[in-house]
This record gives sequence, C-alpha cells and structure tokens, in this order.
Amino acid sequence: MSFDFTNNGQPLSVVAADACGVAAHHERESGANNGWNDKPETTVEQTPDGAFRRQRNAFTVRFGSGPGQAPVQAGRYRILGALGCGWNRRQRIVIRLLGLWDAFTPEIVYGRDEDGWKLTHTPGGVAELFGYDRLNDFYRATTNHFTGRGTSPTVVDLSTGKVVTNNYHILSNDLETAWAPFHKEGAPDLYPQELRQEIDLLNQQIFDDVNNGTYKVNFATTKGAATAAYTIFKARLADYDFRLASRRYLFGSQITDSDVRLFQTLESFESTYRPGFVRTFGTDDIIHIWDYPNLFAYGRDLFQTEGFIDDEELYALGYTPDENGNYRAATWEENDGPTPQKVKDQHKALYERWLEPADRAQLGGSPLYSGPGGGGSFELWQFGAYDGFYQG
Repeated sequence: MSFDFTNNGQPLSVVAADACGVAAHHERESGANNGWNDKPETTVEQTPDGAFRRQRNAFTVRFGSGPGQAPVQAGRYRILGALGCGWNRRQRIVIRLLGLWDAFTPEIVYGRDEDGWKLTHTPGGVAELFGYDRLNDFYRATTNHFTGRGTSPTVVDLSTGKVVTNNYHILSNDLETAWAPFHKEGAPDLYPQELRQEIDLLNQQIFDDVNNGTYKVNFATTKGAATAAYTIFKARLADYDFRLASRRYLFGSQITDSDVRLFQTLESFESTYRPGFVRTFGTDDIIHIWDYPNLFAYGRDLFQTEGFIDDEELYALGYTPDENGNYRAATWEENDGPTPQKVKDQHKALYERWLEPADRAQLGGSPLYSGPGGGGSFELWQFGAYDGFYQG
C-alpha cells in the first residue's frame, strides 16, 4: 500500500534542509556588521534583525489509519538520522524506551557535505536495498521539487523508496500513540492522555527556548539577536531548575515525552553547543549545565536511565573513545590526528560528571506547575480553536 505525497512534498532549499547542524561557523571580520558575518548558509533562515528562524519541515505525513496517513506496519519503515543530531536522538530514545527497535528500525547517516548526508553501507541497509549513496536520493524519488539536502531524521518507506516524514516535532508523538500495538510489555506511557495538552505546550516552549535556543545563539548574525537568545536560554534553565527541585521529572513522578526533548539538549550542551556559544561571544564566561544543580541532577538521572543513551551515541557525542583511544566530538577534529591528552582528560572528566549519583529516586512531585499549560489559570490554550472566526 502506498499513499499520496502530492500535498506533502514542498520545495526545499539547502538551508531549509540543513536542520541539524551542531554549531554555526561565524567568521569574525571587520566591517559594517561589527564582526558578525551573515554567512550565505544561514541568511535564508534569518529575520531582518539577524535572529535565526528555523524553516519548516518538508514532509509531514502522520502515522495512523486515517486518510493520507502512513499505515502502521512493523518493519516497513527506516528512520535515517545522524548520531550527533538531537532531533534524531529524540526518536532513538523513544524507540528504545518503547521497545520499537525491531518494528521501526533506526539507521545511521553520516558525513554531510555539499551533496548531503551519506548513507551507511551495511548488509540489509537502505543503501543496499535501493542502490543509493545519499539521503537526498530518497527525496528526489519522492518529489521533483527537491533541490536541497535531506534532513536528519528522515523516515523512508521501504516498500516505495519514498520519504514519509522528516517532521521530527511530531514523530515521537506518533511513535507513542499510533505505534502502541508494537510497544513492549511494560513500556512507559510517554504521552498520557490527561497530560497531552500540557505536554504539547511545554514541548513548544522547550523547543523554542532550549532545543532551538542553542541554534538561535549560534546562528544569529547580530550580537543583539545572540544575546537575546542566550538570555532567554539561561532564564528557561533557571525556570526548569526550580521546577525540578521538587519533581523527579517535568510532570512529577513519570517520564514523559517532554523529558526526552529536554534531555536531548542537556546531555549534549557541554560537548557541542557550549563551544559554539564560546565562539559566538568570544569568551569562556558561558554557563555550564551544572550551574543549575537540580537540572543537572535530573539530567544525570535520565542519562543513567536505560534507553536514554547507547554506546553509539556515547562515542558520537565524545563521551567515550574509539578502540584507539581517540574521541569524536565538536571540540576535536579527527583529521588532526590522535586526540591530545588534554582533550582526552576533558572528555573523561565530563563523562564522569554525568555518571555521578543523581539521588532523585525519592522525588515524586505534582504535574501541576505555573509554566506552559498552567500559566496561573485552570484553562488551557486550544490552538486552532478560533480558526475562521474572523472570516466572513
């Protein structure tokens, strides 16, 4: 069975598809912009004041049994993504927690260049099945509008060789709901019905201010835009630090989809995003995750929870070395040769910090909070409730 992509395939630019860069590469130059260089690969996603505004995803098909939805069939799909990509790690965590690895199998892409992400050539992999070398090949097979690069993560249909979705915003929600028939026994309910609206609202805030907030800092082309994003980022961490002082997880005693989304940025901040902040502002006077003790203990709690990180990701994020004792992370380029001892010591020390006891098992806590979904009111925002109100 196949489904229609006509209304889902949108033209992609190179920048729109560059959805999972780790850090911007500002080139400090003297000139009218006071050293803030709006490089060509970021200008399409800039507002007039130099702020980073992420473009929309090209494919948004949902999983389910409704019209135009992708049917839920175990083994029919592959999710292709980079190990260093937070949007992809989010899906991998959910897949592990729910026991979907065999039903909805992740596959690694790597080495993005001007031709896009390279496929991993492994027995039974999509490269072998379709004779493709690049993720872009699936996009070209799906729509003749494609002119850019495919994004991480991307779900492809093995029965058609076409892209189903690259909408990482809602993919985990589909895995938590539509794919429930394939969940393992005892799988956590990451998207409980009674909390869904509050989870959605909190997820929007986490994305805007934390997940994407790191990119707003590193991809800003004016100092003012970077400073504003950094100020909001710090304020949001302080807010969550207080929230987590009396709650084990964001909604109390149970892990939810929101915890997965927040964790994706917390666990990679020190090794990927923070070095970008240092380059962006030209100073090492940048916050650390451990400056927020409750938040960092919460992050360690999740880091040490089975399913939140695996050996492949530990290496990709620079926590553990390869068989030669070398590290792969944003702070060290593999092409430079063996990792210096100083860098090895830094990575070892960081990993050890994440393995320190979290001591949070005694916390439960209420799901009620004054943030998104509460806001001091018993009423929740209903997005779209007023669609068409002012028409006619």
